[in-house]
Amino acid sequence: MQFDPKIIERLRLNLSGDQSHIVIRSAAGGGAEATGYSFGIEEEYFLADAVTGEAAILTPNELFEAANWSTGGQVMREMLQAQIEVATNVHVDPKDAREELRFLRREVSAVAAQYGLVIMACSTHPTASWRASQPTPKPRYFEMIENLQVIGYRNMLCGMHVHVQLPQPEKRFPVMCAMIPHLPLFLALSTSSPFWNSENTGLRGYRLAAYSELPRTGLPELFEDQQGYEDYIGALVKSGVIPDESHVWWAMRPSFRHPTLELRAPDVCTRLDDAVSIACLYRALVRHLGEMPETPRVSAVERAIAVENKWRAQRYGTDCSFASRDGAVPIAEALDRVIEMVRVDAEALGCTAEVESCRDILRRGSSADAQLRAFENSGGDLRAVTRWIAEETIAEASQPSAPAARDAVN
Repeated sequence: MQFDPKIIERLRLNLSGDQSHIVIRSAAGGGAEATGYSFGIEEEYFLADAVTGEAAILTPNELFEAANWSTGGQVMREMLQAQIEVATNVHVDPKDAREELRFLRREVSAVAAQYGLVIMACSTHPTASWRASQPTPKPRYFEMIENLQVIGYRNMLCGMHVHVQLPQPEKRFPVMCAMIPHLPLFLALSTSSPFWNSENTGLRGYRLAAYSELPRTGLPELFEDQQGYEDYIGALVKSGVIPDESHVWWAMRPSFRHPTLELRAPDVCTRLDDAVSIACLYRALVRHLGEMPETPRVSAVERAIAVENKWRAQRYGTDCSFASRDGAVPIAEALDRVIEMVRVDAEALGCTAEVESCRDILRRGSSADAQLRAFENSGGDLRAVTRWIAEETIAEASQPSAPAARDAVN
């Protein structure tokens, strides 16, 4: 495959000596220290009519083929035809990750425009009707729809997934369990789904409420150890319930396809910088827990509190307070505690600025807050909401140097 040298340069990548594959420039020659806790980001978007803002129902294969070509194979379909997914390469430098995510949004947006469509980075489309949704014409998705029935058609939901590779793979399971109490924070910071089927749900993050209809969702189960988790997966596979562990859709899981711990709790962020900030906070926390001599164990009580806090994140987003054994903890205080806890890790990973910028999300609000403001300022016009989402999705991709000016407007 031929690689466009302009794209290679823009993404801060190098070609291998034989010119056959890409090398992350920031990791080249850096040894194990440079590549420790490498990460990647996956984002799902809605495809919508460029004029009306309505979610697409049928989407041509040619669109995905063209987007795949222009991005070097980093675009794929999702279960429903109104959805499209992008995935970054593996990164160690957050600036490279941001640049690539910017590139992906811009390229997919440009291809979608050729078909009269826009991309929308939000976890529920404000006006889409799930009753009109159509499955993607692939055997895997037809089988999933056949199994899930109406719940599959109701899966008009988009999310963000963050993969982090641990230097010691055997730590993926204990770190996943230790991460459970922190999952509601990632959701609260990312909320982008206040509307569902043209209704104001009253929730900042409705996506996980709808997603909970699917089996094997929610927070990870508290198995005694890695073997217990493997026994659970083995029982489901042997019983013909699932073909493999990729059909376990928890808010966090050991990835089936990659040697990573995959965060799945967040809504997809409309603002690109928010996505990178949340990904870096997660990465730093994975390193913090992974480097501890003994990974903390989470009790059944702590998991139950986390389940309650997940609901509070869905309901209140950036305005929530979290339950704890010592009483209510405002989200700003919870975030400050985590940032302080991972300070050394963020410095080691070169992402201190990105981790600190999570406070900016609380200062100006998440996508859900901006959507609700657009709704109120327009007198309840959901078209104003869809316009804001479509414009903001690519605002940082097309004008990366002016985030402050946009924040002042939004």
